[in-house]
Amino acid sequence: MTVLENFLNGDKRALSKIISYIENREDGYRELLGKLYAKSGNAIRIGVTGPPGAGKSTLVNALLHKFLKENKKVGVIAVDPSSPFTGGALLGDRVRMHEFPLDGNIFFRSMATRGASGGLTAATNNILVAMDAFGFDVTIVETVGVGQVELDIIDACDTVVVTLVPESGDAVQAMKAGLMEIADVFAVNKADRPNSDRIVTDLRMALEFKAHDEHTWMIPVVPTVAIEQKNIDELYDKIFEHIAFIKANGNFEIHRRLQIEKKIIAILKSRFEKEYLEKLAEKVDFHDISEKVFLGKTNPYIVASELFADFKKQ
Repeated sequence: MTVLENFLNGDKRALSKIISYIENREDGYRELLGKLYAKSGNAIRIGVTGPPGAGKSTLVNALLHKFLKENKKVGVIAVDPSSPFTGGALLGDRVRMHEFPLDGNIFFRSMATRGASGGLTAATNNILVAMDAFGFDVTIVETVGVGQVELDIIDACDTVVVTLVPESGDAVQAMKAGLMEIADVFAVNKADRPNSDRIVTDLRMALEFKAHDEHTWMIPVVPTVAIEQKNIDELYDKIFEHIAFIKANGNFEIHRRLQIEKKIIAILKSRFEKEYLEKLAEKVDFHDISEKVFLGKTNPYIVASELFADFKKQ
C-alpha cells in the first residue's frame, strides 16, 4: 500500500510522513494537498495563544484529558521557536507527549516557526488540512508565545483561547497587546496566584464596556489552574458554546469562507514572490546594486521601483 492509502486507513505513521512531506514542501506537495482538501472541513479548529510563561502547553494538556473523556480524536500542532543551529523545533521533545498513549486518540506534532511572524509557521494551515482529512474531530494549534499580536491564528482557527496569567497585568495591557481583538475566550491561568481576581475582574469589566448587542458574543473570562485541572470543564464548555453561537448566527460559515479567500491569496503571493525572485536573481547582480547604494549613487527605493517597472514590462 502507498503512504496515502495507509493515511486514509488511519495509520498515524503515514500521517507523520505526509506532514513532513508537506512541511518540507517536497515536489508534488500541492497536488497532495489538493487530494486531501476534499476530505477536510469537518474538524473544529481551536487556537491557544498568549504570552510566554502563561502555561499554554499545560492548559492544552488539561483540555486533551477532557477531550479523551468525550471520546474525541484530537490532533495538536505545537508551534515552537526554531533552533538557531538546526532550524528545528526547540521544544520538539515534549515531556507532555508521554502523558498519552501512542495508539490513542491524541496526536502531537511540534513544528518550528522557521522565522515566520505572527506565531504560526507558514505550513500550519496545510498541516491542519492533513489532520482534518485524517479524521480528527478537533485540531488544536498552540502558538509560540512571542509576546506580540498573533493575528494569523484567526485565519487558522474557529475559536481562539487567549491564555493570560496574573503577572500579565491588567485589562489595559491586554488591550494594548491587541489580545481583545483575537480572543473568543480568555483563560486566566495559574489563578491560584496573588492578584488573579484583579485581572479577571478587570478583563470582565473591559469586555462589558465594549460595544455589543444581542448578536454579539460576550467573551467569557475563565480562571483556571491547568496543572490541577481546575475549571477546565468550564473552559471546555465555553469553547463549544462559542462554536455553537457562531454556527447559529452564520458567522462560522462566513469565517470559514473568508479563511479560504485568504488562503488562495496567500498561495498566489507565495508563488508570485518565489518565481519573481528566482527570475530576478538570474538577471540582476544584487552585489553590484547594493554597492551603488552603499556608495550613495542611488537608494533602495529607486532600485526597487526600477526592478518592478522592468518586471511589469516583461
